[in-house]
Amino acid sequence: MPDAPSSLAELGENAVLRRLLRLLRPTEAGVVGPGDDCAVVPRDACWDTLLKTDVVVESVHFLRETEPRLIGRKALARPLSDIAAMGGLPEHALVTLLVHSSRPVSLLEDIYRGMEELAQAYEVHLIGGETSSLPVDGLVINVALTGRVEKGCAVLRSGGKPGDALFVSGRLGGSFPSQRHLSFEPRVTLARALLAAGLRPRAMMDLSDGLATDLPRLAGASGCGYELFPERLPLHPGCSVQQALGDGEDYELLFALSPEQALRAEREFESPVVLTRIGRLTAESCSTLGGGWQHFRNR
Repeated sequence: MPDAPSSLAELGENAVLRRLLRLLRPTEAGVVGPGDDCAVVPRDACWDTLLKTDVVVESVHFLRETEPRLIGRKALARPLSDIAAMGGLPEHALVTLLVHSSRPVSLLEDIYRGMEELAQAYEVHLIGGETSSLPVDGLVINVALTGRVEKGCAVLRSGGKPGDALFVSGRLGGSFPSQRHLSFEPRVTLARALLAAGLRPRAMMDLSDGLATDLPRLAGASGCGYELFPERLPLHPGCSVQQALGDGEDYELLFALSPEQALRAEREFESPVVLTRIGRLTAESCSTLGGGWQHFRNR
């Protein structure tokens, strides 16, 4: 019998999470727990609450020389993208900042300026948090964000059905070399526009780890396989199909619509945001796609 994996690198992020989640109690009735872009908790007769926490780490999500305002912006934009993937509206944020004491205070001030600029654009209130020193040089920012979504209307990853059309918003690939991973716009407005048009996706998530990683996650959560049309992938200029599949950090929406709704979406959302049909969900499982990001394994 082979030895059990002893390190995080041997397991990879997905397997690590599966092992950890087995240690948790089942969620209460009406609560959507781990496995989606946000947790969902009942609030009142009209709304459910969305809960999300996200982290950016120096040398993983940004470089030491990255402009501080853009670091702060990205720290908030990432959980905003998750709120969008649930079809919700953001509300309040708590910020935890861990940094070595040798760093200048101006660094933190500019980080907060970047966060506050984006917060104002999306009507988010930064209402508190925590700071701590690090024993070694580095910078880590965690943002805990709340939001709201109409009662029972959160869009999960698990509602897709065989035959549903798969769409992505925007274009894919080359996020890090182009620096788009620092300046992307969370798709909150687009997700709300889809819902307002009566085009509620059956399943949806944001693309943070790359289509090659996130598409199997969405299909698996829905109990489906998938068929991808690589020739239809909307590429940023100069990017290859493999970059679109594996680069990650696109922060676009990946979602499934019924065949009838798919035709409407293609007619009604031609601009200014590109929506592209890239495949479909299937009843049969399929081989995994190569590429994409998985923490602990990508080193």
